[in-house]
This record gives sequence, structure tokens and C-alpha cells, in this order.
Amino acid sequence: MTDASNKSKLNFTAIYFLGINGIIGSGAFLLPQTMYQDMALSSVLALLFAALTVGVIALCYADLSSRFSNSGAAWLYAYNAFGKFTGFQIGLFTWFLSICSMAAELVALTTTLKELFPAFNSALVDEVFAAVLIIILAAINLFGTSMIKLVDNISSIAKMGVIILFIVVGIFFIHFANFSPVLPASVHNTSTWFSHFGAAFSVVFYMFAGFSYIPIAAGKMQNPQKNIPKALVAVMVSVTILYTVMFLVSIGILGDKVGAYSTPIANAFEQIVGRWGYYVIIIGILISIFGVAFTTSFNGPVLAASLANEHGLLPKFIGKKNSHNAPYIAILITSIIVFCLVHFSYLFLVSCIVLASFIQYISSIFALIKFKHRHLYPATTFKLKGGYTIPILALVASAYLLFNFTAKVFLVALIIFVAGCVLYTFVGKRKIH
Repeated sequence: MTDASNKSKLNFTAIYFLGINGIIGSGAFLLPQTMYQDMALSSVLALLFAALTVGVIALCYADLSSRFSNSGAAWLYAYNAFGKFTGFQIGLFTWFLSICSMAAELVALTTTLKELFPAFNSALVDEVFAAVLIIILAAINLFGTSMIKLVDNISSIAKMGVIILFIVVGIFFIHFANFSPVLPASVHNTSTWFSHFGAAFSVVFYMFAGFSYIPIAAGKMQNPQKNIPKALVAVMVSVTILYTVMFLVSIGILGDKVGAYSTPIANAFEQIVGRWGYYVIIIGILISIFGVAFTTSFNGPVLAASLANEHGLLPKFIGKKNSHNAPYIAILITSIIVFCLVHFSYLFLVSCIVLASFIQYISSIFALIKFKHRHLYPATTFKLKGGYTIPILALVASAYLLFNFTAKVFLVALIIFVAGCVLYTFVGKRKIH
């Protein structure tokens, strides 16, 4: 590899910010209301448990990413562990995950804008705005990694700056009396506690799920087998600290009113510094949402192109690239599907995201267990200690999500699987080009 080609790829700092952008989005600002309604102050425990749960899964990904340098992540691991058909199916679900994530962030963006501009209550304005934003994101991605690094770094720094500002100022306005009640009044026995905890856990899990985007574009990164594991660990630690402290500060300021506001972080800042503080946080929310939408708009097409180019799992034309090395056909297809999905509700899209995440986590963890057992694709820079302990813990934690999916979400998974079987019959079985 030449020095010039290596410099055009994402370095550790860019990978770190890509991970921050992939995780901190609408959920950090819009979901605390739901979390507090489910578990009151104890929702902090749900947050820490979700962080620990996703953390052990992320450690599995760190080990896996040190074994491969190609783009693809979950589908690449499944392909090498279980064959072409499994890799193909996981690839489709991972692409679906990216598309749903982008659509969910766009829906959240228009929802937040309604707080500022009543015109966004019009369905027509919503659709036109979503279409324009999708076109802008596609245009940015068409210029390749140089533009991606610039936009990604600016977005990540801005959103972290807003969150840190809220924490640093807000910590002086905490009233410890507001850390009550510990549990909502509706929790009166063990059965209802588990029910409320499960609901809160599913919501919080979504807030961490974006870590899995980091290894997808490994082929566009410098020394991915070294930098991706380091970035995964650094991002998970950073986000857990930011989420926990931000949520505690908001409760300390607002008390049980956290469950009454759709944007409690913004309302908390408004209470302590005035109306301008509300607008500062709303701008931070918009930047955060745009950051995740941008990250997924980058990773989705890269994933589709890797499916087409590296192992011939999608038609070859989908992997075609322009002079900036951007997969323009995959960008176009992804953008069209996203526009169709922005007509669904935010919570439904969140459920689909968690389901798709669950599917790729399970396949990746089983792939890691197989690689360890058969000594395949040895880890180079990051190797899990303790044998199968962490992968088994990750499997158990992932399986817990099964109890929180609705029949409608399972139906979506079935439709994608059947569609994948049909597509594989016509495309996936052909010889690798």
C-alpha cells in the first residue's frame, strides 16, 4: 500500500469519532423520557446493565475485527464461519439495520424540528425535508472518505461539546431530593419490576447499538485490525460515561418531570440557564441526529458494495464506484429505500433496529466461538481472555432481547429472511467473480 492511499483512509481518531457518531444520536435525547417512565431513578441501573451487556458484545467484535481487515463486519464473520448463505442473510439484515437506523434518525430529526418550527407538522413539509436531506447525505458520500472525515469529525465534536456543556453547568444545579422516587408507583412486586426493567432495557439497548457500525468499513481504515478494537473499547467507555452522567444530571434538575418532557435534556438546561439553553440543546440534538444519519448513510452503501464486490453476494453493478471510490449505485439504492421507510413511526423503526442488531450479534458471537474452537483466522492485535466466558455471556445477554419483540417485528424479520432466500436463489449461488 502506498503512503498516499493509506493517508486517504480513516485513522484512529476518525474511527473513534465515527463510532461516537454511530452511537450518540436521537436516543440519547429523546428516550430518557421513556426510560424514566419505566423505571424512575432505577433506569440508571438499566442504562448501566445495557452498557455492560453491549460491552461484552463489543469485546467479541473487537476480537473479531482483529482477525479480518476487509469491510463487512457481521456478514463477513458469518460468511467465513458458516458459509455463503448465512453470510448473505446476515449481510441483508445488516444492510437493513443501517437503512432503518438512517430512517429512524430522519424521523427523529423532523420530530425535533416540530419543537421549533410548526410548519414541520405538515406531512408535505416532512416529506420534502426528508427527501432533501437524503439527497444531501448521498451527495456528501459521493465525494468519498475525505469529505466523510471532515463532516464526521465536526458533527462528533459538536455533539460531545453540547453534552459536556450540559453536564458541567448542570451538575451545580442538582437537587438530591429529585432522586426520588427510586421506582415508579406502578412497580409494586417482582413481576412488575421485571416487566418495567425489560421495557427500559430494550429502549436503552438501542442507545448503544451503533457500535457495530465501526468495523463495517474496515477496508477504508488505516490498520483496521489494530485501530478498530481500540476504537470499540474507547467509544463504549466514553459513551457509557456521558450517558450515565447526563441522565443523572437531568434527573437531579427536573426530578420526576423527566418523564413528562419529550426532550428532557433541553428542558432541564432551559430551567437552569433560560430559554437560550433550550435552543442550545435542541441544536445539539439536531447535530447528534444528523451525525448518526450521516454515519449510517456512509456505512449502508459500503456494506452493500462489499457484499457485491468481495464475495459476489449481490449483483456486481451494486458495487460500482465513482472516481472518489464511493459506491454510487449502492448509495442510490440505499437512499431510495430510506425515503420509503421514513413514513413509519420512530418507535417501530427502533424495534426493527434492535431486532436486526440482535440477529447480527448472535451470528457474530457464534462465529467467534467457532473461530476460537477450531483456531481459525487467529486474532492479531486483540484477543479475548477467559476462553468462551465472554462470548457465552454475550449470547445470554443478546438472547434476553427476544422477550421484548412484538409479533409485528418478528414478521418483518421473516419477510426479510424469505426475500433473502429468493434473492440468494438467483444471485447468491453464482460463482464468486
